[in-house]
Amino acid sequence: MPVFPEEPEIHESLPGPGVPFPHESDAQALHAPATGGAPATAPTTAAAPLPVPGPRPAPPRADRPGPPRPIPKPGPAPRRPAPAVPQVEVQRIAAAPAQALERADDAVDLLLDSGRNPGDILVLTVGEAHPWQQHELSFGEERYWAQLTEGGDVFYADAALTRPVRREVVVLVVNGGSAARAAEAYSEALGRATALLVVCGEAGPAATAAAGAAPGRPVKA
Repeated sequence: MPVFPEEPEIHESLPGPGVPFPHESDAQALHAPATGGAPATAPTTAAAPLPVPGPRPAPPRADRPGPPRPIPKPGPAPRRPAPAVPQVEVQRIAAAPAQALERADDAVDLLLDSGRNPGDILVLTVGEAHPWQQHELSFGEERYWAQLTEGGDVFYADAALTRPVRREVVVLVVNGGSAARAAEAYSEALGRATALLVVCGEAGPAATAAAGAAPGRPVKA
């Protein structure tokens, strides 16, 4: 067989100056390192990392207790108004001591006719005891004072009564005694009445005003 001579090895030569590379990639490959890595590029400045936002605060809740409120210091206690003292109406009936009992009985009858409860009336005498008081005492003092406790009827007693008795209407009968005793009995009777005091005779302040009034006719003090 004929022997052909070996073909000469063709080496690629670099183009001369002014001769362009066939491909742009060939120029990049020329400057690449021998290890076959990527072409070298210019170093770039790394951007600063952005701050990571934290968790958002939860919205305020209506049921969440707020900061403690300052406790006010206790001040002086307010003064309570004094209880109102009930006003007692005073009526006067002009009468001499001899007629005072009769005028008092007429006044009691008028009170009962106007609708007053018999247990709301107390009759006090400055001089001699009322005939009804003498009648009740004839059954004994125990029965007499029991009538006062029961409170179902008009009660007759002496103006110097020491027991704590108060009723809506008090009729004071000035049928004797001194002027000083009548004035003292007036003050005591006024303290026992809660609504009305009827004075038959001359006793207490403005007693002279009742002296000029018609007999048996009540006069407001």
